[in-house]
Amino acid sequence: MAEQLVALEVVGVRVELPSNQPIVLLKERQGSRYLPIWIGATEATAIATALEGVTTPRPLTHDLMRSVIDALGALAVRVVITDMRDSVFYADLALDREGTEVQVSSRPSDAIALAVRTGTPIFAVPTVLDNAGIHFDEEIDQEEEVAKFREFLADATVEDFLGGE
Repeated sequence: MAEQLVALEVVGVRVELPSNQPIVLLKERQGSRYLPIWIGATEATAIATALEGVTTPRPLTHDLMRSVIDALGALAVRVVITDMRDSVFYADLALDREGTEVQVSSRPSDAIALAVRTGTPIFAVPTVLDNAGIHFDEEIDQEEEVAKFREFLADATVEDFLGGE
């Protein structure tokens, strides 16, 4: 990409009140802006379980994605949040196979869920942070945010997200 990308790190998954809508919260590695991305409960669970190192009884979709990429001899090299249009974020997942890089269009939540499983770095195009990045007055307490998300999922089980398969 010709444009200099901004490196991000996953702060965690939290629940936005009063809507109880889960978001994944990213932060600039070399800055003070945060990027909240609203996601679905399934993707929130996938990201949170990977961040916490929880192993599920059966592989989740993102575990399957990682296994397929590995089986093909490819490597996930980066996730780039490329755009936000009409409050919808877009991302690309870059895969490398034997020196050939392939860009795969992805929902950011799916790409992030894969990235936290594989250690793949996450970036954003600067204009995305310019348009959607926010500053918080105080540092985010990651443990508190994880606790809030656990409360949100208190009545949910892994089986609820596996679709009974």
